[in-house]
This record gives sequence, C-alpha cells and structure tokens, in this order.
Amino acid sequence: MLFRQIFDPKLAQYAYLVGCQQTGEALIIDPERDIDRYVEAAESEGLRIIAVAETHIHADFLSGAREFAERFGTLTYLSDEGGEDWASDWARGGTYEARFLKDGDTFRVGGIEVRAVHTPGHTPEHLSYVLVDRGGGASTPIGVATGDFVFVGDLGRPDLLEQAAGMHGVQEPSARQLFQSLPRFTELEDYVQVWPAHGAGSTCGKALGAVPQTTVGYERLYNASLSVAAMGEESFVEAILAGQPEPQTYFARMKRENNRGVPLLGDLPQPRKYTVAELERTVEKGETLVVDTRLDRSAFMARHLPDAIYAPLNKSFNMAVGSLVEDETLPILLVIEEAAVDEAVRDLVRIGYDRIVGFVTPETLTRYFDRGGVSETIPQADFARVAELQGREDVEVVDVRFAAEFASGHIPGAISASYTRLPSLARERIPEGRHLLVHCVSGGRSAAAASYLAREGFDVTFIDGEFASWREHGEVVTEEPVHQAS
Repeated sequence: MLFRQIFDPKLAQYAYLVGCQQTGEALIIDPERDIDRYVEAAESEGLRIIAVAETHIHADFLSGAREFAERFGTLTYLSDEGGEDWASDWARGGTYEARFLKDGDTFRVGGIEVRAVHTPGHTPEHLSYVLVDRGGGASTPIGVATGDFVFVGDLGRPDLLEQAAGMHGVQEPSARQLFQSLPRFTELEDYVQVWPAHGAGSTCGKALGAVPQTTVGYERLYNASLSVAAMGEESFVEAILAGQPEPQTYFARMKRENNRGVPLLGDLPQPRKYTVAELERTVEKGETLVVDTRLDRSAFMARHLPDAIYAPLNKSFNMAVGSLVEDETLPILLVIEEAAVDEAVRDLVRIGYDRIVGFVTPETLTRYFDRGGVSETIPQADFARVAELQGREDVEVVDVRFAAEFASGHIPGAISASYTRLPSLARERIPEGRHLLVHCVSGGRSAAAASYLAREGFDVTFIDGEFASWREHGEVVTEEPVHQAS
C-alpha cells in the first residue's frame, strides 16, 4: 500500500492518495479542484487514480470530484446519508459513474478495502473511511480518513451549516448529533492512524493542531473536545459551540456549488501580463477588480490602484479574497510578482474565482505611478491615534478580529465586525458618514479590511500595530462570548 498526504497550506487542507502497488490502482480522498497535481503524484508512483471518495460536501474549497469524473471517467464514491438536502445532486441521474454509500458499505481499490462510516455532526451526510490493507495481508485497519469529523486536537465544528449556509436552528441539534457520532471513532483501536481533512489555520474547527496526522489512542488522551465529551452531552454541546470563529463569506457558495455541481475547470486560467498602457486603459474603464498581493502593507496604504483589495500572497490569501469579494464573476487583475502567478491562480480557482484576466508586476505598477497614473491612499496610524480620536461623534473604532477575540477584550465602544464576514457585517453594523479606525491584533487582517471598507466608500484609517499596546493608551472591556447568529 502506498500512502501520500497532499497539503494545501493556504486552506490548511489535506487530500490523500492511497494506492495498491500490486495492481497500480489508486484512490484520492477529498481532492481540490485543480486535479493535475494529484494525477502527477500518482503517475510518479506508477499508479492510476481509478476512484475518488468524498467525506462530505465541503464548505471551504471546491471539490475536484466532478473534474475527475468528467475528464477521466473516474468512479466517485459519495455519501447517501443525511437526507435530500445534502445529496451531491451533481452526480445523480446517470451522467457520471457514481456510487452512493450508506453506513457500513465497503469498496476496494486493488487490495485496499475501504469501509464507509456515517459520522454526522459537522454535516448530516458526513462519512469517515476506514482503510484495511488486505493486499498487504492485514485484517485490521491501518487508518481512518476522518474528513471534518476528527482533527488533531479538536473536532469539526457543528455550527457551520447555521453560520455559513444560513440554516437557522440547526447548530445545537448538529452538536448533539456530533456527540452521538463520537463512539464511531473511539471504538477503533488505539493504533489506528487518523488522517484529517484539515490542520491548523482552517476555520472548520477552533483549535486544530499543526501536526499532520495522529492516532486514535493519542486523540483519546489529548483531544480537548473529546475530553469535554467525557463530561456528558450538555457540557459537550456548550463547549463545542462556544467561541467558534466566524466562517468566511464564500463558504455558503462552496456548499452550494459542491452540492449542485462545481463548474468544470479544464486548464488553469492563464492571465496575461499587462503593460503600463494596458493598465492605464483598465483603470480608466473601472470594470476590473484589482487584487494587490504585495507583502508590504505600508506600501499598499501609501499608494495603490483605485478600489484595490489588499490580499497579500501569504497563508491568509484565500481567506482575504474569499471573505471580502462577494461576486466571484468579476474579472480580476492581480498585482503580483510574475513567478507567483501560478500559485495565486491555483489559490483562487480552489475557491471559485476563475476570471483572472491579467496581472501587473510591482515594477510595472511603479512605472504606471511614475507616469502619473491614478492612485489612492489609505491613511495609516498606530493605537496612540486611536486614543486621540476615540469618543468623537464622527469617529468609529472597528475591530475586525473574531467575535471571541473581541469578547475577551476590546476598546470601549468599538464595533465588532470580523473580517471573514465583513461585507454583511459592514452593512448591518457600520454607520455611514463616520471616520473609521480599523484594527485587529497586529495589522494583518485590518489591512485587508481597511482596503475593503475604502473600496465601499468609507473614510478609513488603517491602524497598524499590536493590540496589546492599546493598554498603554486606554482601558479594555470584556464581555461574555455568545454563539454567533447567522
């Protein structure tokens, strides 16, 4: 048996390539949409991917299952649990070769036996896959692909359907369903390896570990949510729902498209490198969304293209774009180093932004500005400036940290508007005609948020600095955290 864990560090997502070397056949579990890298990984090992298995309908990325089915006729294994609302509608009706699995169903890829285990709670249809290497002579499981059921150190959040998909009143029943699913995991032997779908950095849980895999026995000992479950169902439900981070704006769209059918990708978009003259015409037309990926946020604040969204090409790139850009159909122009274009394109198509029409390098951007090109600026300040302006009737402090962070300590009178949900929260909570002082814990999230709010016409100052320094200037108030309404 061959096993490969394939990691996407931006989405903190793990896909799994599992192959039988005797037959040359392989299975891919939970692939992302740009499937060429999985095909190449398999071919480099002398394997051919003959099957795809999905643990559930994902909310944080577009699945590659349909792409495999369309391009290679790959057999797809999907859940037949959870009811008609979570039925992977795209694969039904006979167009694709698909098998829908109930709890306890098994299938084989070469000498590898795979057993589906229904583990609802994160989502109603969720399956885990227990693998036995029959071809290697084993009769007991080597590992379990747990999807978003069990992570290293935590469990999948049961509130996501309510928080991201707008299904009101389901988070507490889902938490109780998750509690009832736990024996399906804890009944496995201690030595069984655990292969989760996400690691640290994902908002599919609140305390995911950075270790890429674990074992059942280790999680029994040290998984914080499993420890709370030992105290009983009521304690578990209260703990698992408390303090969950606000999911990104795009999650609802991922759920919808993964269920109804991910648009086929084919070849990756090939954005064209723009000249200064082409950039001038593009800015003049004003029909293209500029996503500025420069790492130097002070340089962005000092001078950037009109209405640009700031999303530095770091581990938070997907989160920034997916949170702040509601319309995935807008044509996108990247400000980016040429060597990083492929990386950014893959990041964007994985969350459904396919219209990447062009890019300009920072050097081209500088030449554009030197020739008198139109630019915009966002004022930048530190927390001392907040202390000076706080309390004025025409000033609002906007805190774009997660609600749980806000509850643990914030500037008196500040507006809580997590940047992962900023488009909707801005409409609900931020009054027009005020000067906004936008901050987070260190400046990373608030830089992106400030660019969005400026694009929306707000008068914004970006507060760059450590929130801990606020204590030198003013008081911090705390409040009891609450479950977030969708």
